[in-house]
Amino acid sequence: MAGLIRRSDIDEVRSRTNIGEIVGEYVTLKGAGIGSMKGLCPFHDERSPSFHVRPQVGFYHCFGCGEGGDVFSFLQKMDHVTFSEAVERLAQRLNYTLTYEDGGQAREDGGSRRRILAANEAAEAFFREQLQSPAAEPARAFLGERGFDPAAAARFSIGFAPNSYDALSGHLLTKGFTIEELLAAGLVGQGDRGPYDRFRGRLIWPIKDVTGQTLGFGARKLLETDQGPKYLNTPETAVYHKSQVLYGLDLAKRDIARGKQVVVVEGYTDVMACHLAGVTTAVATCGTAFGVDHIKVIRRVMGDTDNADTTQLGEVIFTFDPDEAGQKAASRAFAEEQRFAAQTFVAVAPDGLDPCDLRLKRGDDAIRMLVSGRKPMYEFMVRRRLDQFDLETVEGRVGALRAAAPVVAGIRDQSMQSGYARTLAGWIGMEPAEVSRAVQAARRASGARPAPGRGASEPGRGAAEPGRGPSDPGPTGGGATGRSTAGAPQGDRSAADAPPPEDRGYAPPSISMSDLPGDPVTRLERELLMAVLQHPGEIDREIALRALHTSFTVPALSTVRDALVGAFEHYGTDQWVARAAEEAPGAFAPLVMQLAIAPLPIRGDHVREYCTGVTTSLIERDLLRRKTELLGALQRTDASGDPERYRTLQRQLVDLETERRRIRGD
Repeated sequence: MAGLIRRSDIDEVRSRTNIGEIVGEYVTLKGAGIGSMKGLCPFHDERSPSFHVRPQVGFYHCFGCGEGGDVFSFLQKMDHVTFSEAVERLAQRLNYTLTYEDGGQAREDGGSRRRILAANEAAEAFFREQLQSPAAEPARAFLGERGFDPAAAARFSIGFAPNSYDALSGHLLTKGFTIEELLAAGLVGQGDRGPYDRFRGRLIWPIKDVTGQTLGFGARKLLETDQGPKYLNTPETAVYHKSQVLYGLDLAKRDIARGKQVVVVEGYTDVMACHLAGVTTAVATCGTAFGVDHIKVIRRVMGDTDNADTTQLGEVIFTFDPDEAGQKAASRAFAEEQRFAAQTFVAVAPDGLDPCDLRLKRGDDAIRMLVSGRKPMYEFMVRRRLDQFDLETVEGRVGALRAAAPVVAGIRDQSMQSGYARTLAGWIGMEPAEVSRAVQAARRASGARPAPGRGASEPGRGAAEPGRGPSDPGPTGGGATGRSTAGAPQGDRSAADAPPPEDRGYAPPSISMSDLPGDPVTRLERELLMAVLQHPGEIDREIALRALHTSFTVPALSTVRDALVGAFEHYGTDQWVARAAEEAPGAFAPLVMQLAIAPLPIRGDHVREYCTGVTTSLIERDLLRRKTELLGALQRTDASGDPERYRTLQRQLVDLETERRRIRGD
């Protein structure tokens, strides 16, 4: 067993890694001021972005839930890995060789998650190789009959599982994996006679996360002798959770983020057909219904926020089969529709064809036309209700109104709700006023309250960003900052490896920017610390140290100031913020991170000017305070009775004025 990873190696991996690139594989980030990026927090459900990343500093912080830390803690929380595994993964990405305190190199055993991913990667390579074997003819025929050539199979990493109880496991055992690891990965099952390959005689699709790591597999039955289900997926494992993965997301994520559109289809072959036809934003669920966790994933990748420009709202397009299962899927999707800020649509192919069959029978253009001919989700659901009634009769029209009114009443956008009420009146041939009364009655019965617009924020969802003026003390909702892992971990330890809170005794509540007063003096001290933490290259060491030695009036900021002074030997280095957070008392470390992440009110071409201004202002404030004290002392001193003290005070006043002019650059 290797020892702790050397601190110098940890620092080197951290400094070489761009945290913006790593976080960007999970969250769509946009510019948010000088050197800052923001997006929807991956750690809690929000509708307005409060998650900030500052690549130059190397840290992230959410002003909504309080999560924060460096690139290692981000991977720990996102992928549920240990600190060591996070360091090792990034080191491997950089092709950097780690050393350990006992002199060893990278451990061979590692954590279970890392071994599961490695086993999945090796299994994927095995399956892909087997697709070329003579035994895989049924698999190649299946693909060919659906319009997928070898190039398409390679593009989607499709493979074949031999019809054998131990072909895969035997191969992986020669690669150094154990049966226990293969069981943990869901690649083999445990029977009465021993372990057996889970996938046998099947076409295989690897299911990957947003970063492209293979989490599990989907397998389609090919042989008549196979008594199993039509589709068989990897069971729940430490890395594979079917309610949280979307097939094709690794291929679609960039176009989803760029075009703010996602097309949700129902199967693996539908995803393939869409991508090959040019609809490269298609994804599919994996053996489960589309649900809340899928929505969270899509919203993060799309950057779907409530405060987005209504002219730039994203689109979520669902395709459903016309059969009963498809109708149930449509109802489930509609039930979650309001979790999106984006507009939702439904696309149903003519003749009830799914995207794969539609492409096969009518070509790539038909897929593109299917998507472009989408219908709004609400229109689709209302018409579904109306189809159940005979609108040629009075009874049918009344029944249709009663069935459709709750759907219209559920529309949050009040203007859109009114518009659909008028449209519904036309569809069923009733007076608009009567339909409007029915909609309002349905709304009251449900207790729903329509929002003023599609992009309006909901109370309690998301959080405000750091304030700009004296009356705005900073980000709201930061009371949960106790979860921050701001400082760089020592050796191989991390918050994830620590004992649970109940085993650690009393932990003082964390200090947050939201706890600070909102007066101009506090704002000046706060922004000085932000400037020194975020832009050390714009403030000379001597001036920065002089500013940090001034008197602070806010106790919390004074404590942070002391931490910065204690870590000042690292000023301007890659470790500056991490060392400052380590110097701060535990309850104040999150505040250090917030100050290092929160955007400053400056433009790109005025960074040095701003930093100089705030630094000079604080030093001048301190000089003015000292001058006032000296003048008071001078007035109380008798020049004839104590001439030496009188002259000393005069010299100090002259020195203060000289320093003031030097600071100002006069």
